[in-house]
Amino acid sequence: MVFTLPPQLAPLALQNKKVIYDLLFRASAETLLEVAGDPKHLGAEIGFFTVLHTWNQKLGLHPHVHCVIPAGGLSLDHTHWVKSRDRFFLPIHVLRRVFRGKFVAALRQAFRDHQLVFHGNLTLLAQPSTFAAWLRPLFRKDWVVYAKPPFGGPEYVLQYLGRYTHRVAISNHRLVSFAEGKVTFCWRDSAHNNEQKLLTLSLDEFLRRFLLHVLPKGFVRIRNFGFLANRRRATLLPLCFHLLGSAPQAKQDISGSKAPSDLWLCPKCGAPMMVIERLTAAEIQLRSPPGLVTAAA
Repeated sequence: MVFTLPPQLAPLALQNKKVIYDLLFRASAETLLEVAGDPKHLGAEIGFFTVLHTWNQKLGLHPHVHCVIPAGGLSLDHTHWVKSRDRFFLPIHVLRRVFRGKFVAALRQAFRDHQLVFHGNLTLLAQPSTFAAWLRPLFRKDWVVYAKPPFGGPEYVLQYLGRYTHRVAISNHRLVSFAEGKVTFCWRDSAHNNEQKLLTLSLDEFLRRFLLHVLPKGFVRIRNFGFLANRRRATLLPLCFHLLGSAPQAKQDISGSKAPSDLWLCPKCGAPMMVIERLTAAEIQLRSPPGLVTAAA
């Protein structure tokens, strides 16, 4: 599940990263816990972890959080496991309204507590009447909350997140070339069926976009909530396993591979290597430097 801040809030987030991103974590988590706990919906106590991302495919500022949630939760009296319906978890229209209300209320409180700073084009927002007028249009549109079942099952989710959660803005395999003071990288165009495209930026503009996503020192961008919260999981996770009729596994191999042969050992350190991604011929060409693509052709 993904909770996204409206683009109007991006400039404010850039000047108040810790406050705004903390509110994003808190508002999205409280929304999920409240709506899931309502007997009209799931009527259960859920657990989940949340990962903060602040970028889009072109490295623009796009603050949002990804929440990974089991399809069910503990009954409110902790006596049984409540399973969600196969193709329905929680009502999106309710999540949108609750998330919007919680975030805006918390943002107003942060303003009253003088936790926000305003610089440059945002200086006028330091006035209470101006800030209130600036917030008002946020209630005139639906906020984006997106939910979908995991593609490939839970094993794929673990494998995917294992190489995805700690990336910042862009990974090395998306970088195509650096020449004549310009950086070229590939991106997915979601408006055209996730078509792979190339974008070339000047070095200064590339660095500017990348630095938008540097977080405050010590900021925690992966957090746990509900029965996965740090202070509760030691007690509640064993209960979840018991009610689900399974035992927790001390260690899980998410690589999907068997015992490695000599061909799968690192030539440098001798440790087993693990496949993290398989590329089609077209993807290999797209991710190769232009010279290599031409030579291959």
